Amino acid sequence: MPNIGAVLRDEVTRLARKEIRQQVGATRKATIQHRRDIAELKRQVRLLERLVAVLSRRAATARAAASAPATTGGLRFGAKALVAQRKRLSLSAVDFGKLVGVSGQSIYNWEHGTAKPRAAQLAAVAAIRPLGKREAQARLAALSAKGRAKPRSS
Repeated sequence: MPNIGAVLRDEVTRLARKEIRQQVGATRKATIQHRRDIAELKRQVRLLERLVAVLSRRAATARAAASAPATTGGLRFGAKALVAQRKRLSLSAVDFGKLVGVSGQSIYNWEHGTAKPRAAQLAAVAAIRPLGKREAQARLAALSAKGRAKPRSS
């Protein structure tokens, strides 16, 4: 015959486990639902963060585009127009760059669309527009003479 104390202890343990399962079951279901809700909220946050990033980039480009005409005084830049202007004056990219105050490589990059002139450089390009061939050659000669007249520091 089994020990009554052991049987009683086993029965109490079984009933306690059953009661705990009932109490914890509702909490477990709630926890599972909360985890699902949290995962869904995380997905929504990631989506909204991507949307905010896209919208902030668009806003930044819109602000830059809106402020660009104001800083350049309404001057526009076109690579084809720059090429046409340089050819009209019969100047190399290096010579045209000297008139504008930049390197020949900058002129090349502007003409090929890999870079754009800054506002001050755009103003210098606009100042050269009304010049004819002779005036452009005269300015270039004056710049060359001024460059040679500078004292060398050793």
